[in-house]
Amino acid sequence: MATGFFALFDDIAILMDDVASMTKVATKKTAGILGDDLAVSADKASGFTSSRELPVLWAISKGSFINKLIILPFAFLLSAFAPWIIIPILMLGGVYLAYEGAEKIYEYFTPHAHPTQHTSLEVLSKEKILEVEKSKIKSAIFTDFILSVEIVIIALSTVTEHSLPVQIIVVSFIAILTTVGVYGIVALIIRMDDFGFKLIEISEKKKSNFLKTIGQLLVSALPKVIKSLTVIGTVAMLLVAGGIYVHNIQELHDLLHGIPSILGELLVGLIVGVIAVVFMKLFEKIKGLLIK
Repeated sequence: MATGFFALFDDIAILMDDVASMTKVATKKTAGILGDDLAVSADKASGFTSSRELPVLWAISKGSFINKLIILPFAFLLSAFAPWIIIPILMLGGVYLAYEGAEKIYEYFTPHAHPTQHTSLEVLSKEKILEVEKSKIKSAIFTDFILSVEIVIIALSTVTEHSLPVQIIVVSFIAILTTVGVYGIVALIIRMDDFGFKLIEISEKKKSNFLKTIGQLLVSALPKVIKSLTVIGTVAMLLVAGGIYVHNIQELHDLLHGIPSILGELLVGLIVGVIAVVFMKLFEKIKGLLIK
C-alpha cells in the first residue's frame, strides 16, 4: 500500500518536471506572438474616456478568457483527430489579421470623412456611447480570438510528443498567462496618466520636485505611448499574418530565404492584407450597387 502511495508521488513529480520543462519551451516559442498580442490588445483597448477604460478592458479580458475556453478543447480534439485542418484555420485567421492591419494603413493615407469628426463623445447619448463601446469590444475580442488560436497552436506544437495531461497543463498555463499578463500590462499602460496625476498631487503636498517631474512625464508620455502602440499593433498584425504564411508554405519560405525573416513576414502580411482590402472594397461597392 505504502509502495503504491509513493509510486503515485513519483509519477506526479515526473509529470510536474515534464510540465515545468515544457512550459519553459512553450513560453519561449510563444514570446514573439505574446509581444504582438500585447501591442494589438493595447491598441484595441485604448481610445475610450478615462472613466470607461477599465470597464471596457475588463469586458475584453472576460471575452479573452471565454475565447481560451472555446479554443483549448477544440485545439486538443483537432490535434488528436484532424491535425490537417489546423493550418487552414490559421491561414484564415492570418487573412483577417492582415486585413485589419492593411485597412488601418489604408484609412491613414486615404482622406475620408469620419462620423465622429462632427460629434464628440461628450455630446453623444449614453446609449450611443455604449453602442460604440460594444462595437469596439466586439472587434477587440474577435482579434484576440485569432491571436489566441495562434498562441494555443504554437504552444501545443511544442508538447505534441508528450502525454495528454502534460499537453493540457502546459497549453492551458500558456493560455492563462496570455490573458492575465497581456491585459494586466495593458491596464497599467492605459492608467499611466492617472498614476502621473496622483504623483503630482503627492508632490504638491510633500514639496517634491522629483515626484512632480515623474508625474508630469507619465502624463505627457501616455498619448505618445498609445500612438506608438497603434503603429506597433498595426505592424504586429501584419507580422503575425505574414508569419503564418511564411512558416506554413514551404515555397514561400524558400522564396524569401534571402531576406531577413521579419522583413519577409511583414511583406507577405502586407500583400495578403492589401488583397483582402481590395476584395472587401469591391464587395462593398457591388453590395451598394445591388441595394440601389
